[in-house]
Amino acid sequence: MYAREIEADLTEVLVTEAEIHAKLAELARRIEADYEGKDLLLVGVLKGAVMVMADLARELRPHVNMDWMAVSSYGAGTQSSGVVRIVKDLDTDLTGRHVLIVEDIIDSGLTLSWLLGNLESRGAESVEICALLRKPDAAKVDVTVKYLGFDIPNQFVVGYGLDYAEQYRNLRDVAILAPHVYS
Repeated sequence: MYAREIEADLTEVLVTEAEIHAKLAELARRIEADYEGKDLLLVGVLKGAVMVMADLARELRPHVNMDWMAVSSYGAGTQSSGVVRIVKDLDTDLTGRHVLIVEDIIDSGLTLSWLLGNLESRGAESVEICALLRKPDAAKVDVTVKYLGFDIPNQFVVGYGLDYAEQYRNLRDVAILAPHVYS
């Protein structure tokens, strides 16, 4: 399925492309029902959420606005430092808007907790979270996720937007990265 050198870097596929698309369709129907008649703004968190945001937005039938934010708490490591800095801020005023943060994965929850507070402080009518993946065993803070795709084990995963050193984002599945790659 993947090039031999990439396949050797993966130990197990956790979520297939087909499972991802089926789950995003299911989440889109729930989001449509919950936000019927409301002005919804999807806020994607760069770079990892690009695939999730694009496919979720295409699944949604009503008009939605989209904006992007880039925050960093990882540096070059494999675990969040918990210290968040905004690399790219939103272009949209959130005052009175219904905001849905779209994330690829929730690890510790530290960055997302900070981001949630930051966006709520900007005068949004509501701020909720949609995440494709969550690692419950990695959580350091409790973050309420209204729309969740899959809970996965506390392993280092790549694919479908998730990367290691800016590689593997283009893989169509979510897979565990072999420790020999990042050790």
